[in-house]
Amino acid sequence: MPQETAVKPAKPEQKTRKKHEQARNGIAEWTVTILLLLFGTTTLVQAFVIPTGSMEDTLLIGDHLLVDKLAYAPQGSISKYVLPYEEPKHGDIIVFRYPADISQTFVKRVIGVPGDRLKMVNRNIYRNGVLLNEPYVYHKFQYDAYRDNFPGEPTQFGERLQDQLQRDMLENHVVNGEVVVPPNSYFAMGDNRDNSLDSRYWGFVPRDNIIGKPLLIYWSYDASTSDLAGSDVNSLVSHFIDLGEHFFTRTRWSRTLRIIRGFPDSQLPQRPIPANAGSPATQ
Repeated sequence: MPQETAVKPAKPEQKTRKKHEQARNGIAEWTVTILLLLFGTTTLVQAFVIPTGSMEDTLLIGDHLLVDKLAYAPQGSISKYVLPYEEPKHGDIIVFRYPADISQTFVKRVIGVPGDRLKMVNRNIYRNGVLLNEPYVYHKFQYDAYRDNFPGEPTQFGERLQDQLQRDMLENHVVNGEVVVPPNSYFAMGDNRDNSLDSRYWGFVPRDNIIGKPLLIYWSYDASTSDLAGSDVNSLVSHFIDLGEHFFTRTRWSRTLRIIRGFPDSQLPQRPIPANAGSPATQ
């Protein structure tokens, strides 16, 4: 007759040991999962939120972004053949550490790369003597001669690091009325040119300050700058209460999961700089 294999009941100490092993295995699995998530969110991608309107209407206040941190990462001897590293290009949107305060993170568009000659006349950008057509630019305020013509004449500068960086740019990197972008640096501007603290006011973006490029708007919520930029307890509590009350009505569903793309140079119809573009118009 076929015989069945007898299963002996486990001893109490064996059961205890098995439970401890299962607990350890569970903890190990969760530890690995958390480490992978941390690796992914600190090495591969990172989440950011747009707190100001300097990139309107491309990026809005309250857009929550996933940023590709590998796109502009330094190339290794082997990884450069495997991973799609690249240098920032004209028209790319970049996320970087603000040169005047690296604790702050800015999002702007690359207008100039190393070696470019840049000039702004009556709100129009000329790069290497050619006028750029910039369909992404948005103007919300009236013309201002100081803001909308660049570079201006060097004037008295303040003592802040931002002012000193601007001074260095205007005094040491202007040739024949044009700013020349130095090596390992980039000139970046916001799409909302009338309300953007950009390279016009603090100089160039060092290559080492660039974190990555936005990939995706994973969520967009109609909130104010004070709600998003506030760091005190009252601001945070107020923001969470607002989320609880208006999550469904203030979420911009049409922007959710929207892919973010730059505006490559090949799409820019260019025209030669006119002879009379050397001086600001009176408006």
